[in-house]
Amino acid sequence: MAGYSIVFKKIVWKDFKKIPKRDTERILAAIRTLAQNPRPPQAKKLSGQERYRLRQGNYRILYEIKDEKLVICVVKVGHRRDVYR
Repeated sequence: MAGYSIVFKKIVWKDFKKIPKRDTERILAAIRTLAQNPRPPQAKKLSGQERYRLRQGNYRILYEIKDEKLVICVVKVGHRRDVYR
C-alpha cells in the first residue's frame, strides 16, 4: 500500500503558533503516522462529515482523507475545548 501525502490548510499554521513547541512536535509526529495508516483505531469519524478526529494529549487533529488522490488534508489543530469552534 502506497503512503498518503499530507497537506495542511493555511489556518493550521496559525493554530500551531498557539501551542507549546513540545506539544507541537508530538502533534506533528502523530500526523506523520497518518501517512501510513490514515484510519488508526484511535481516530474517530465525525458524524455528518467526511472528517476524522485524532487525539494527541489535550489536543485534537481534524483531518480529511481523499482516498482517490492518496492525500490527507489537516483541517484544524487545537486544544480539545477549542477545536470545534
